[in-house]
Amino acid sequence: MAKTNLSSMSIEDLLKLRDDIGSVLSKKASHLQSQLAALGDGKWSGIAGKRASKMKGRKVAPKYRNPKNPSETWAGRGAMPRWMAAEIKKGKKREHFAIDKAAKKAKRKAVKKSPRKRKTVESAKSAEA
Repeated sequence: MAKTNLSSMSIEDLLKLRDDIGSVLSKKASHLQSQLAALGDGKWSGIAGKRASKMKGRKVAPKYRNPKNPSETWAGRGAMPRWMAAEIKKGKKREHFAIDKAAKKAKRKAVKKSPRKRKTVESAKSAEA
């Protein structure tokens, strides 16, 4: 292919060259698409589809709770709820509404591990006396 000095070409010649290149590229793309369709099952459309997130549609545990109405919770995703926005505007911090999961786990473990006091025969007799 002969080298062309683009800076010496006129605007009309450059526009014509651009159109020629565009038509050659579109012919080549359509040829490649037809080859791919012949190789595959015909579902190839030439446009890559969006991949959905693996987390889409899944529930996430709440991270924040409204102290005034405990049924109102927020997982920290999406838009901030109005009740939280209003309280933050008043001067509270987001951490004020956090659900402390570590404290709940420690509380559960403490309840499970706490030794039960059993009444023995001796303690029952000393209590009677």
